[in-house]
Parts: sequence; C-alpha cells; structure tokens
Amino acid sequence: MPNHSFRPVSGESGEEPCCNLSKKVKIGLGICVLVVTVIAVAVVVVLLCRPAPKPKEWDGNGTTLHFPEIVLGRCYTYTQVLRPELSHKDCRKIQKAFMDALLFKDPCSGAERDYQPLMELTNETLPCNKILFWSKSSELAHQYTRVQQDMFTLEDTLLGYIADGLRWCGDAGSSEVNYDSCPNWGEKCINNTYSIFWDMVSKSFAENACGVVQVVLNGSINNPFNKNSTFGRVEIYNLHPEKVPTLQAWVMHDIGDDRTSCSSSSINDLKFILSKRNIKFTCQDNYRPIKLLQCVKNPDHSSCRSIK
Repeated sequence: MPNHSFRPVSGESGEEPCCNLSKKVKIGLGICVLVVTVIAVAVVVVLLCRPAPKPKEWDGNGTTLHFPEIVLGRCYTYTQVLRPELSHKDCRKIQKAFMDALLFKDPCSGAERDYQPLMELTNETLPCNKILFWSKSSELAHQYTRVQQDMFTLEDTLLGYIADGLRWCGDAGSSEVNYDSCPNWGEKCINNTYSIFWDMVSKSFAENACGVVQVVLNGSINNPFNKNSTFGRVEIYNLHPEKVPTLQAWVMHDIGDDRTSCSSSSINDLKFILSKRNIKFTCQDNYRPIKLLQCVKNPDHSSCRSIK
C-alpha cells in the first residue's frame, strides 16, 4: 500500500489554537471597541446638533420665498398651459439645474458656466420677425405682448417667464438659498449671480433673434436709449446682422407728453451703433397700437380722443 501520512485534526495534536485569546485580552478588546463606538456616536451627535453656519449678510433683499416651488410651478404653467408644444421639457430637471447654479456658491463669484446646464434644458426656438426688446418700458412692452400674443419679449420665453420678478442667491457654505439677504446689483458685487443670469439670458435672446426686430423705448425720460442698460450694453451687440437686417424703435411717451424723441441725441447714438454693425434702423414716436393700450387707462385725454 502507498505510504500516506495524515495531519492531525485540530485539537488532536495537543497544541492550543492560534486564536485562543486570554480572557484579559478579550476584555481589553471589548473595552476598546466600546470606547471607539462611544466616540463615533458623540461625533455624529455633535455634527447633527451643531447649528448651521449663518449665511453672509448683504445689503439687498433675500431670495423670494418659496423660490424652488415657484420655479417648478412656473415651468409647468409655461410648458403645459401657455406653450404646450414645449410639454416635453423636464421641469424637475430645470428646477434642479436652477438650484445647482446657486447653491454652495458665493453670490459675488457667479460665472456663466453655472447656468449653462439650465440654458441647455430651457432652449427654445422663437419665430422670426416676432422679437420685442424693451428698455425702461417694461409695463408697456408686456401689455403689448399680452395682446399681441405672437410677439415675444425675453420674459415671454420659458426661462424669462420662470425668473421674471424673482430674486435669488445662495451661500458658499450652504445647501440652502439665502432667504435673509442677497447682494444688490452694483459695483461692490460685479459678478453677482443674479446679474450674470440676466446678462446671459439677454445675450442668448438677442443671438437667437431673426428677421426684423423691435424695441420699445421710454420717450418720457431724458435718454430713451441708455448705453448702460441691458439693451444698450448686451442685446444690441449680440444681434447677428446676417439674421437681423432691421431694428425698429418705438419710442413711447406718457399720456400728455407731446415731445418727439426720434431725433434726440441718445436715439442718434443707437442709430450710429447699429449702422456700424450693418443693421438698418428706423424710429417711430408713439407707435399707434401701443398708444391705444395707453389710452385704455386714459380714454378721455385729449391726445387719446384724437387717435384715428
């Protein structure tokens, strides 16, 4: 027979198992595990009970209350009711992208890249010859597009509709928006996350314009065209001359204000800028359809009775 050798079964050789620890060692290990567990629990409790760091205080009003809910609700209203052709837009993703653009961010260190995912999610195509810009004439311009519903101001687009009239900012050390205060739009906070947003969407709105475009200007102020306005420093410089051959200015005056403004120096500045960009410019004082809207509130004024 072959000569086989067998290893003794554990316990049969008389040797002690390698893991057979003494009672004292076992007690020591148990105490160590207990101490580590107590320390870990204490750390978790301290972290959970510690008050959240207070956000930085600014000189302006805080984020609009219920901001995330308003963003989501307006998105659904726009895509499901106002423009159902955009019902495929994912409003939950749009809400998240908006929040991601400002949470854990210093509101004075905003950058266009923060809003890029939001811009891509809300992208839409607008018809040619139907774009209306405005400067210092928001109420009149939006009264007009509410009646002439095939016309679009920035605030009649999906992203403009969502953000119109809201205010927002986050904080570098917080996962929440700052409802207490936000920085104002000014020199102390040049890269304000709020102003970065509106400059970015205004730029995109102008870049996507095509055909003849219009602008409503306020003729009852000293300078109907202001080079420092969003229209003057952003929008006119992002119109593409190959897509936009003409810009028509409608200079509107308050009821009873009989001045004419199309020959004013500021309007001539606008005309000069556009000519350098190879965009034709026309101007009309008191565009009749918008004048009629003004007269709805002042039907007995002499200037309204004379409109034919």
